[in-house]
Order: sequence, then structure tokens, then C-alpha cells
Amino acid sequence: MTRLRLFPIAAVLLTLAACGTGGDKDEVAYVERSVEEIYNEAYDQALAGNFKKAAPLFDEVERQHPYSVWATQAQLMAAYSLYQANKYDDAVSALDRFIQLNPSNPNIGYAYYLKGLCFYERIVDVGRDQKLTREALTSLSEVVRRYPNSKYTRDARLKIDLARNHLAGKEMAIGRWYLEQGQYLPAINRFRVVIEQYDTTDQVPEALLRLTEAYTALGLDAEAKRTAAVLGHNYPGNEWYQDAYVLATEGRSRETAEAGTGWFGWDFGPF
Repeated sequence: MTRLRLFPIAAVLLTLAACGTGGDKDEVAYVERSVEEIYNEAYDQALAGNFKKAAPLFDEVERQHPYSVWATQAQLMAAYSLYQANKYDDAVSALDRFIQLNPSNPNIGYAYYLKGLCFYERIVDVGRDQKLTREALTSLSEVVRRYPNSKYTRDARLKIDLARNHLAGKEMAIGRWYLEQGQYLPAINRFRVVIEQYDTTDQVPEALLRLTEAYTALGLDAEAKRTAAVLGHNYPGNEWYQDAYVLATEGRSRETAEAGTGWFGWDFGPF
């Protein structure tokens, strides 16, 4: 049997991404076979979407034929099969091993990317611990840093933006809770984290509004006005700015309010 073929990673992504997982057998009894026979069986199982069966078969290629030219390819395919079978922790372990043993492999960039996906796929809502989101951010950032010209980098960047927005959302959720409890100083700290560390996310306008609320509640009117002004300057017309403007200008004289100008002489339009 000589049907042995390389399984290009790009082809895997396009051909198998929509396939389901199947099979209950995770162990392969040791029966000495040729590398062609084992690899081809693993290959066929993967093509059929039976990733739980494919993963141990790819491992068997390396176990029986560790010095074969197919052993390295089988390592990566085993990791991919584990990922598709939703065995993310096992996939991460397999990918770490592949990265350590094959630092100059042509598919090393994909290995880092796939590791990032193993964490990214398990991101949970902002009400829960965000450890996996941080792991995804770290791993995907490695793809961008190490392989800026990789074909996986564009998608990694998109997922990095989503992960950062998610982490900012977590900070906002905690900050809102502190605000509702009247614990203004810890609330301020959370909103400042969003503004300073996640400044490119969609959460920033609301963070500036909530910061204005906290400063107002503490009687720090100058800080409240300054924060609302930053919101208006950077996000003119934003719905959060309208609320912040009303909040921070509460108690202003009618003449000043009707002048239609913001603080420090900045004109923020009709708000």
C-alpha cells in the first residue's frame, strides 16, 4: 500500500472544519503495521470526520515509525484531530510538544495558531472567569509577533480584537457591579483599566460614562466634567456622551447650558 499522502493544513481547514466528531475508541491496540497502512487509515478517518478515531491512529504513526518522514506530519495531524474532537487540553499538550520538537517546521506558524484556537473556542460569557480568554489572547498574539506574514495572521488579529473586547467587557461588568453597590473607588479602578489597557475596544465610551458617574457620586465635579469632555471629544454624538453630558452638567445655569458649548471651549454640537 503506497497511497500515503501529506494532509495540507489549509486543506484540512477548508475540507474538515464543518465535519462532526464521531467514534468512541480512543486507544489503538499495538499491532505492527507499515507506516503507509496506519497513516492512510488515520487520513481516511479524518476525512470522514471521525476525529476521535483519527487522533490515536496518527499517534500510532509516530509510535511505530518515529523516524519516518511521516512522523512529524502525524504529530500535527493528531493535534488537529484532537482539536476537532473538542479535546482541547489534549490538543494543546500535543501542540506544545510539536512546537518544542519542530521549531523550524514549515507548519510551525499554524501550530501556534491552532493552539490559540484551542483556547479561543472555549471563551465563556463575561460573568465567568476569563482565564481562557487571556490564554487565547496570549497564544494568538504569538502568531502575530512571530509570523506577521503568515496566512493565519489576519484571522489571529481579528480574534485578538474580539478577545480584548471580551476582557474589557469583563472589567465593565465588575465595574458596574461596584458602581451599583456604591463602591465608587473600586469601580473607578475597573473603568480606568478599560480606558487605559483596552483603549481600542467598543467598551471605552461606556467606561468613560460610568467613570463620570462615579466621579459625580464622589463630588469630584471637575474630574466628572473632564472625563465627559474626553468622551465628547473622542466620541462626538455617541449615546454615552449624551448621558454623560447631562450628568456632568446637572446644576449648570440655564445661560451656560443654552450656550451649547462644552468644557474648555470645545464645541460638541447640540449636546
